[in-house]
Amino acid sequence: MTSNLTLNNGVEMPAIGFGVFQTPPQETIDAVEVALGTGYRHIDTAAAYGNEHEVGEAIRRSGLARSDVFVETKIWISDYGYDATLKAFDTSAGKLGVDQIDLLILHQPLPSRFDLTIDAYRALEKLLDDGRVRAIGVSNFMPGHLDALLKNTGVVPAVNQIEVHPYFSEPDVRAADAEHGILTQAWSPIGGITFYRDGQHGGTLDDPTIGEIAKAHGKTPAQVMLRWHLQEGRSAIPKSTKPHRIAENFDVFDFALTDDELAAIDALDTGVRGGPDPDAITLEGWRSVAATFGSTIEAP
Repeated sequence: MTSNLTLNNGVEMPAIGFGVFQTPPQETIDAVEVALGTGYRHIDTAAAYGNEHEVGEAIRRSGLARSDVFVETKIWISDYGYDATLKAFDTSAGKLGVDQIDLLILHQPLPSRFDLTIDAYRALEKLLDDGRVRAIGVSNFMPGHLDALLKNTGVVPAVNQIEVHPYFSEPDVRAADAEHGILTQAWSPIGGITFYRDGQHGGTLDDPTIGEIAKAHGKTPAQVMLRWHLQEGRSAIPKSTKPHRIAENFDVFDFALTDDELAAIDALDTGVRGGPDPDAITLEGWRSVAATFGSTIEAP
């Protein structure tokens, strides 16, 4: 069983996607093949992940029709600017081995050179108009970034992919997305990033509230968190390279959380961001940020 969400331009997208952030090339092929065999039909990658070619290879090996797999990828900030972004699309499409990308998004805002961000988004609009992509969007855009983008462009983003998990739920960003008809898509949806940062709250998988809810439903904490996203209308992009975890993360369509359970998970928000501050992203510092996010992009 799968569940689809309808984007603001009418395109349907599977609500649960499979992420390949920081997954090495060969592991990417194996993991994506397992995911597609499990039932996932939405794969999320990025130029900065350095594994678009392997994602495309896994899709080809799956034997599935191209139209059966929703492919999402991202433009990195070193390729912002109108012409550079058009070229980056050609590079990503070539690596993926596709003529059309289902969802193409900007990986980060670039506040210090927002003119380049706008030019990059205008290139996405051109690709959308030409039919080379089916939907366009952004990632890690805060309300101010969205406002500035919307004032200078013509197509409302279909998606804003941001850090969302029980310990950092970004209600203000989600509200801004909803106001504009933008679908919120969660990266680190089960709080994987909370396992790596220092903090007083620990990791989400060990949270007692989530654990109690999981026990009540005969499910795992990860499944409860993914169900939380689905019932609140978000897209979620879990990742794993372990076949049993890949299967576990997809087995979230046969139970429902109560309103009280959803509220209890909402109440776990700490307001503490795990990833980098989107306002701190600069061209000058892109090397270190890319390294943090597992990028294999060479310097331009």
